[in-house]
Amino acid sequence: MASMNKPTFQAIRSHSPAKPVLIFVSSRRQTRLSALDLIAFLATEDNPKQWLHQDEREIEAIIATVRDSNLKLTLAFGIGMHHAGLHERDRKTVEELFVNCKIQVLIATSTLAWGVNFPAHLVVVKGTEYFDGKTKRYVDYPITDVLQMMGRAGRPQFDDQGKAVILVHDIKKDFYKKFLYEPFPVESSLLSVLSDHLNAEIAAGTISSKQDAMDYITWTYFFRRLVMNPSYYSLEDISHESINKYLSNLVEKSLRELECSYCIEIKEDDRTIEPLTYGRIASYYYLRHQTIGTFKERLKAEMPVQELLSILTEAEEYAELPVRHNEDQLNSQLAQQLPLQVNPHSYDSAHTKTHLLLQAHFSHAPLPCTDYTTDTKTVLDNTIRICQAMLDVAANEGWLVTAISICNLVQMIVQGRWLHDSSLLTLPHVEQQDLYLFRYTPITSSIPHKGPSEKGRSNTGGFNLPIEGLPELIAACNGKESVFAAIVEMCRLFPPSPQAWSFLSHLPVLQVHMSVKGWWEQSQEQTERPLPAAGANPKEGSSWLDVHADQEYVLQVSLRRMNLGQQRRKQDSKAQASRFPKAKDEGWFLVLGEVDRKELLAVKRVGYVRHHSAVSVAFYTPERTGKCIYTLYLMSDSYLGLDQQYDIHLNVTAASITTQVNTEVSDSVTERSGKASGSR
Repeated sequence: MASMNKPTFQAIRSHSPAKPVLIFVSSRRQTRLSALDLIAFLATEDNPKQWLHQDEREIEAIIATVRDSNLKLTLAFGIGMHHAGLHERDRKTVEELFVNCKIQVLIATSTLAWGVNFPAHLVVVKGTEYFDGKTKRYVDYPITDVLQMMGRAGRPQFDDQGKAVILVHDIKKDFYKKFLYEPFPVESSLLSVLSDHLNAEIAAGTISSKQDAMDYITWTYFFRRLVMNPSYYSLEDISHESINKYLSNLVEKSLRELECSYCIEIKEDDRTIEPLTYGRIASYYYLRHQTIGTFKERLKAEMPVQELLSILTEAEEYAELPVRHNEDQLNSQLAQQLPLQVNPHSYDSAHTKTHLLLQAHFSHAPLPCTDYTTDTKTVLDNTIRICQAMLDVAANEGWLVTAISICNLVQMIVQGRWLHDSSLLTLPHVEQQDLYLFRYTPITSSIPHKGPSEKGRSNTGGFNLPIEGLPELIAACNGKESVFAAIVEMCRLFPPSPQAWSFLSHLPVLQVHMSVKGWWEQSQEQTERPLPAAGANPKEGSSWLDVHADQEYVLQVSLRRMNLGQQRRKQDSKAQASRFPKAKDEGWFLVLGEVDRKELLAVKRVGYVRHHSAVSVAFYTPERTGKCIYTLYLMSDSYLGLDQQYDIHLNVTAASITTQVNTEVSDSVTERSGKASGSR
């Protein structure tokens, strides 16, 4: 790559001494190295800043706003850099300067070839290979990418002609000459992902046998190209018998892969195919079958967040995360700063890098370079749907502890904090060193408590510090900004800021009311019975709800948002998560379980609660009679520290004949399946 810099400089002098030039390189590092070499060649010229077409005072003012130190240097010589590792504002600055012809040369990574329309008289493709971190070797650009790069030269609306210079190894010259001047067919990429496509069709019910799978393939673009270009797909000839055998082997191999990943079941007749729950989960969340197979094999009944994090990062979706040159050394250095250990022999693995990036996200650890910031965004873009699939797997198995840990993991990902961190740290401007001020400042407020937590109330109805988390702080403020400002001032914290108050006042504070609907003694129809209010003494007879053994009931949960002081707009449904890369709606997980047996009975997702929301959760009572306690967990999918839990005290009695008859009628409508009743 270094030896190509002088030919690049000479190409610019020969073909485009004063017109815009685009130089495509294979990596972000190469944009910097190429720019510095070009500056060195310019230094030998009479006019080193011949590529800068703007007044020096103006360019200095622009450079002062740029964050990247290398870009500051190159812009002064009329050379811009463009890649995903730059800050968005820096990229916009470079784009505007180049489009307006203020700088003459732009060095960019190959991804710029797709989708951005920049004027250029000359395009230089500096090398036609890139380093593939997954296979740990250099591979050629697809010919379509090279054509896209060349297509950036000589746009009709900008220029009447264009020139392209492609720098390659001598042995590849004839290859590129042939395919750049002759039509090149587009081939199918279905083969590498055929198993996942078949799984989606099987889950949807459009494929129910091996013959259906064969028929499905014959309607694809892959089949058209197979007949037209058989050697590309390793097919010897296109006789009917050869094609049939080829497709049969292909279907057989794909279905066996799905069967090994627990996605489908091939029946005894070796023809009929049935989807399994795990296959439906993979299809619903657009996951690869290998990922769902990993979850089935590695998820267990009682897993802490740390172990779940390891399983999450082993998902096949992260195998494509780039591991660039020498990043194994950067990963090794980053691992020394983080709390959880990883395999020291796998620093060049995409999965290990994913694990480290998520740990750094939770720990707010400094990243070694800007590339890692972009990679973290890529990782976070996939985490929520993968975690939701993990939750469905845990629900299908009836694992209460694991399900709750997964909900906690989702909260950590959205807020960018460890579970053991104080929830007060999610407030803007509050740092770890400030927490002791909340804990040890002896202040008593005369504000009555109306929040979700009773902790911290004084005997006189006031509120005492210490404040341990967000619920206590919300209760202390009671919706009044002046009280929040007073607490902040008395704690000698940061000056009261609108950001912190806006964050706190928009946090969801939900009031929960519950009732149970079902068949009762001497009742000909389903009726609803309210449950005792939270905090009632379970020893009192009225607190125990009489139910019948081994019957289905419906828990009706009413959620009412309490903090409605401000007029809530549509955009207020978005969670406040400054460290999460994209907007996310507030939501909740309702988890019903029996703590003594660590069994999950039902899980349901609830969307944003604007004012009031009613949710129904179906569950079965135990087969045994006697006293039983179920627990309802209301868990945020966006915030740490706002979870609530309520015990439901059941007195399980034997069912009478009348109730059994009614239950049979009910069961004919609602079929019981598995340990957990889940709903997306």
